[in-house]
Amino acid sequence: MKRPVDIVVISDVHLGTYGCHANELTEYLESIAPRILVLNGDIVDIWQFRKRFFPSSHLNVLKTILALAASGTKVYYVTGNHDDLLRRFSDFHMNNVALVDKLVLNIEDKKAWFFHGDVFDASIQNARWLAKLGGWGYDVLILINRMINWGLKKMGREPYSISAAVKRGVKSAVKYIQDFEDVASDMAIENGYDFVICGHIHQPQMRIITKKKGVCTYLNSGDWVENLSALEHVNGKWTLFRYRSENDVNNVVDMTQILKKSGS
Repeated sequence: MKRPVDIVVISDVHLGTYGCHANELTEYLESIAPRILVLNGDIVDIWQFRKRFFPSSHLNVLKTILALAASGTKVYYVTGNHDDLLRRFSDFHMNNVALVDKLVLNIEDKKAWFFHGDVFDASIQNARWLAKLGGWGYDVLILINRMINWGLKKMGREPYSISAAVKRGVKSAVKYIQDFEDVASDMAIENGYDFVICGHIHQPQMRIITKKKGVCTYLNSGDWVENLSALEHVNGKWTLFRYRSENDVNNVVDMTQILKKSGS
């Protein structure tokens, strides 16, 4: 039986790349019945799209999303930087599917602002070719990491994330994430939003951020390359979902309530 959810947010799936965990995402999507599904950017990786690599498992993700829309789920596709070519078709609506650049929803008398977050990334705005090169390098790194983890699994050892270790160890990367969260929160407070929900940096997060001008809740849905994470809004509460099983759908959900209802 599918689990009912009010709102689900996923981002940075990167369909069409080697790093995408398409099977796991399909399993997750088939286990839920969301009222609203927000695809918060970089779902299809148009930057790295290859005709020779778009396996059936990646196509199944799109089919599952369309099946949800056909069954009554309102689907919002928010464009990101890796699928920015879709921005020329923004504000397109067809039945339960809408293509937008940003989205504002009223959730229990509070305003939630959804957007991918690449507008805050100077490397994308000022050196697009460098950002594309970095995306290609990241995909290669993930592929190498998968081979390493295959060997670790054979030896009975825990998987290891090279990119996560780099992010933890490099001060500039840590500062970039912190700055991204702060800028997004500042913009949300200035515009009167209670929540700001982003993707882009592949870093799942839930934080209540207090500034001189006000307070907002910063949320990031993470990705389906490394973290296999999503945001869910159920019974008035935001929770962070992390996929943790490849075999048992009943064990897929591993949610931790981080924000109390009063803060959500």
